[in-house]
Amino acid sequence: MTKKNTQFKSSLLKIFILTMVISICSCTKKISFLNSSLVPAARGYVEINSDKNKNNVIEIHLTDLAEVQRLEPPRRTYVVWIVTNQNMIKNLGQIKSSSGMMSKQLKASFRTVTSFKPTRVFITAEDDANTQYAGKQIVLSTKNF
Repeated sequence: MTKKNTQFKSSLLKIFILTMVISICSCTKKISFLNSSLVPAARGYVEINSDKNKNNVIEIHLTDLAEVQRLEPPRRTYVVWIVTNQNMIKNLGQIKSSSGMMSKQLKASFRTVTSFKPTRVFITAEDDANTQYAGKQIVLSTKNF
């Protein structure tokens, strides 16, 4: 082997390793919600990754989530919250489905961008989507991550 071939292979190996490190670091974090005692059939997960501005993109995918009016006591909306790495609780917004509050298949999704770094995500049933304090009806929650 010539010295140029060795250098070329070494350069290719470095590029390959760098590409792998970047792809591993930029992977989406996927966290499942724990089983719910309030809505036992509800299932879902949260995906978190960073955008080019180093903000956190949070996507939630839910299935079999009962219509909020059918809860006991009934409520008006589901609200997504995060616990930040500074231990603050932040309202991220209201869950909406593609057709009405919840679709016939009881599926819903949520997407937002925040500068806060989440350590836990949870969903509550609320009467007001703009509330600044999470209610006691926690429908779904992740573990701390």
